[in-house]
Amino acid sequence: MINGAAPTDYDVVVVGSGIAGLSAALTAAPRARVAVVTKGALDDGCSRFAQGGIAAAVGEDDSPELHYQDTVAAGRGLCHPEAVRVLVEEAPARIRQLIEWGVAFDSQDGEPLLAQEAAHSRPRILHARGDATGLEVETALIRRLRASGARVIEHADVTGILTTADGAGCGVSITTNPAESHTTTLSAGAVVLASGGASRLWRNSTNPESATGDGVALGYAAGADVAGMEFAQFHPTALAVDGAPRFLISEAVRGEGAWIVNRDGKRFVLDADPRGELAGRDVVARAIWEELQRTGESCVFLDCSPLGARAAVRFPTIAATCARYGLDIARHPIPVSPAAHYMIGGVRTDLDGATSVPGLYACGEVAYTGVHGANRLASNSLLESVVFSRRAVQSALGWAAESPPPQAAPVQRATSTRASKVDPREGWNTLRDVLWTGAGVVRDESGLRAAARECERVAAATAGATALPAMQLHSAASTATLVCEAALAREESRGCHLRSDLPQASDQWHGDLVMHKDRGARFDRHL
Repeated sequence: MINGAAPTDYDVVVVGSGIAGLSAALTAAPRARVAVVTKGALDDGCSRFAQGGIAAAVGEDDSPELHYQDTVAAGRGLCHPEAVRVLVEEAPARIRQLIEWGVAFDSQDGEPLLAQEAAHSRPRILHARGDATGLEVETALIRRLRASGARVIEHADVTGILTTADGAGCGVSITTNPAESHTTTLSAGAVVLASGGASRLWRNSTNPESATGDGVALGYAAGADVAGMEFAQFHPTALAVDGAPRFLISEAVRGEGAWIVNRDGKRFVLDADPRGELAGRDVVARAIWEELQRTGESCVFLDCSPLGARAAVRFPTIAATCARYGLDIARHPIPVSPAAHYMIGGVRTDLDGATSVPGLYACGEVAYTGVHGANRLASNSLLESVVFSRRAVQSALGWAAESPPPQAAPVQRATSTRASKVDPREGWNTLRDVLWTGAGVVRDESGLRAAARECERVAAATAGATALPAMQLHSAASTATLVCEAALAREESRGCHLRSDLPQASDQWHGDLVMHKDRGARFDRHL
């Protein structure tokens, strides 16, 4: 609850409370005045659901160079090499810091247990609690944050980035009472967006309700560049049981030896790639999608019988969840199908988390750092969060220390309530349906154009609305529109952007599609 803090109380405001936001706040808290704003409870974000783990070259037969090569190979030519170097070279230090902060990674005889996942050439995935890595990391960081002195503001929607007359970010406007849409402001020397991704915008998703792309919409509205919005990653293996949420079945299960099979027991992914279940996510997701289209079935199956009894020991969370639906993962094949999982695109940043708006920084899934290219390598997302959150908040504090006290431009407040022209429930259903059918695992021009029209319609119908539900829907529709427009503009198939009408990759599209609210779209070609 807001306690009436003075408007210039903070050196930095962090928006979001996933691992990126928590890490940023903890990095800053010992020497700065920090506020963390989150639209749900402190532990409501996606991070707690991350099963797979954190990739880092800490094994004796591994190296940052090998990790670099695997990451770049997965990224299908679009990774930013300098960003990947930062990611893999700083990884061991960030793992040590997480341990210092209280994270207990799984180990044996004092050495970390390292697992192998798809498209990694070495076992380099650190896990915690078996398949509850995100929960363990988040729990440890929240415990430390609550003792840090940083201010935590829960159940508060950030509805705008405050800017100075010169356009620099200097705080946020927040709404804490949905019924009254009461808005207040927090002023700060700098703002760090760490608000997570947008995968809940699709009908079938592994993400919680909070992952609706708010941060991308906020950054875009404030004048920041966004990039890579066509690259939405679909996880190949989400639980596909009627009445069950699309619970993630971790890639680590396949890394341990589970097989993907069709109803006839055939390992059909081998027809698409000789690596089979250990091919990249884009390859496996497309192979499953095409198998479902060919057969008309609603799911394929993950066969864990090669793991035997150790399946439930190694993956206790997955085993318990499947058991609730009558599945013993050691004996029963798990019904799975692809689901929206991770947003590669986002607010574009440099290596220090700076966006194109001075004083505004971004890290974690809301940011586009370039490390993932066109296809994220498994378990690099939590690593990206801890590596680049530290860089972003250090840069933000440097900006705040060197800049004069911020004076926000006058906030334009509505003098009357403006109603939405669409029922929010109808609007959410529209967005989720059209993104799944038109901008899903495999897209084409006609489907993308139809989806874009509907997303633009919802955005227009909620523009200027002052009730919080309509404002939330407007942000979601704005982000969804950016996804469709970017996917239409990139006329090729590359990584997790798969177009049936343009099935080949083209050197013409070797670069980033960058979008700005005033300057439109441009293409930054890679050398």
